[in-house]
Amino acid sequence: MTRPGPTTATRTYGVYRPVLPVTSPRDPDRMVYTGDADGRCEIFTWDRSKGTGRQLTDRPHGTLLCAIDDDEVVWWFDEDPGGSGGWRIQDFDGGPDRPALVGVPHGRPAGLALAAGGLVAVGIRTPGGLAVHLGRRGGTAASVLRTTESGTLCDLAPDGSLLAVSGPAHSERAVTLLTPDGTTVAVLSGTGERTWALGFAPTGAPPAGTPPLPGPAPLPDAPTAPEPRPGRTLLLVLRERAGRYHLGTWAPDRGLELLPWCSFDTETTARWYPGPGSTRILVRQDRHGRSRLFTADLDRGELTPVPTPEGSILDAAPAADGDVHFIWTDAVNVPRALTLSGTSLPGQSQWRLPRFGHRLDLWTPGPDGPAHTLVTTPADRPAPHPLVLLVHGGPADHDRDAYDPMVQALVGSGYAVARVNYRGSTGYGPRWRSAYTEGVGHTQVADLVRARAELIDRGIGREGAVGLCGTSWGGYLTLLAMGTRPDLWDVGVAVKPLADCATAFRHSTPALQALDSRLFGGTPDEVPDAYAGASPSTYAAAIRSPLLVVAARRDAKCPPEQVEAYLAVLRGAGVAHELMWLDSGHDGYDGADHLAVIRRSLRFLGRGLPTAPVRAEPSPHPERR
Repeated sequence: MTRPGPTTATRTYGVYRPVLPVTSPRDPDRMVYTGDADGRCEIFTWDRSKGTGRQLTDRPHGTLLCAIDDDEVVWWFDEDPGGSGGWRIQDFDGGPDRPALVGVPHGRPAGLALAAGGLVAVGIRTPGGLAVHLGRRGGTAASVLRTTESGTLCDLAPDGSLLAVSGPAHSERAVTLLTPDGTTVAVLSGTGERTWALGFAPTGAPPAGTPPLPGPAPLPDAPTAPEPRPGRTLLLVLRERAGRYHLGTWAPDRGLELLPWCSFDTETTARWYPGPGSTRILVRQDRHGRSRLFTADLDRGELTPVPTPEGSILDAAPAADGDVHFIWTDAVNVPRALTLSGTSLPGQSQWRLPRFGHRLDLWTPGPDGPAHTLVTTPADRPAPHPLVLLVHGGPADHDRDAYDPMVQALVGSGYAVARVNYRGSTGYGPRWRSAYTEGVGHTQVADLVRARAELIDRGIGREGAVGLCGTSWGGYLTLLAMGTRPDLWDVGVAVKPLADCATAFRHSTPALQALDSRLFGGTPDEVPDAYAGASPSTYAAAIRSPLLVVAARRDAKCPPEQVEAYLAVLRGAGVAHELMWLDSGHDGYDGADHLAVIRRSLRFLGRGLPTAPVRAEPSPHPERR
């Protein structure tokens, strides 16, 4: 999102980071947000009642994470270029910044939970694993948990009595409830049914003795109930069961109860409405490349749709005044922070970008059901078009009916763009997400191949003019497809890719190692053939089309060591390729880096694909909005 101001008018790009402003629990008119500071993400404050704001951080490589507590103290994560650092604080109205907690080791952020009276819990991920600390703002923190297992701090109960720590949703310790001294109160297992913790109810949840919430009896893994106490603590939980996602609540005196009237067929998340005694929940569902919002009323057992425009909701949060803030976008509209009430939010882009292209949804039959492809074609050029398959990352992610500057740049240059939600993507239900029929990577490549064939059969794409472009896991699939089916692709661009699976595992984070172990059925030492069979480096020597690899020196998710291992195979086989190194991490908060990658990718794709046809007369069909 771009900060309005005189500096944006002199530049040819801005930062469009889909991040909602965070409102003060005390005053919903006072907000902090991540905005654009001359092409970098930085933290800003905004007082809507006064119409005033200021830039709080100013660092060479940008700042992304921020929060605000009950005392209107702003928190922001001060990280180095490698992503390691610690939290700092500053008063909303200004003054010096200072360390937020003493005694917390530097590391990667793994959760921040703020309670009343300056009480805070911090999760930090270090090479040794996850550490959770608890303390008062500005004071010395005490260690609550240290574990080598993968995990993230989810939340701190408003009264400070419990902490919730999330492990992998499929693990034995999907959710762990701890007291401030580190004593485990309860563990919710996800081994049979994947389970996620979503946060504690706000202060003043219904006291013990209120009528029970609708739902089945406690599940077998519910804890032994301690004595109930006033100000009942409720944790919002999501559990996958029988091909659906069910919302529920956990309480110390009742265990885990699912809500039979509140379940969904595709991936869903939720958060509490703020306010004393709130029993309402805002629910966001991702379904078939688009989004829906609902309000769930636990007292009434009712689920009510929240009206939003067609497209994608990238984030949504209920405000203390009852309003709902959400990030909305579609294929031709840059992500914007909107409200149901229509009141304005800070950090909005003041630019008006050109709109062009036609959109259609394509469903291609496959062994586990049809794969959904979002297609965008040039409005001013005749088909068939040179075609680029823009491959999304993840694997647990999906392409959306959402603005993507790369899509717009490609379509504006005369290319058709196809975004395939291959098997393993989210947004299509648990069965689709877990379908790896042909093996890791090869399943997804098979879906890309089928989508390519249909796009050419329908006359949308043109044989001999088909390219691949992807980032992260999408870059991995680009490299794997280029090596396993070299006859089908005429050019490829892989940005910050997973390129050598075994080497990546050895240099990766514990969380990603846990993910790889689950995907492959073990570590590289335990199942070396599985890693080799899915690794792009195994097939790199077969590549025959132009290839551009973009990598980052400080990338913790797709480490540079495994890119170097892949490049060594390319060089050894004499495969022609180009290389672009970035001095950044996997995500990067500097818009200049993103712009440089887009420009380099467009030039490379343009050299590898035949020239687009000459411009035709403008289409008489109006663009769908």
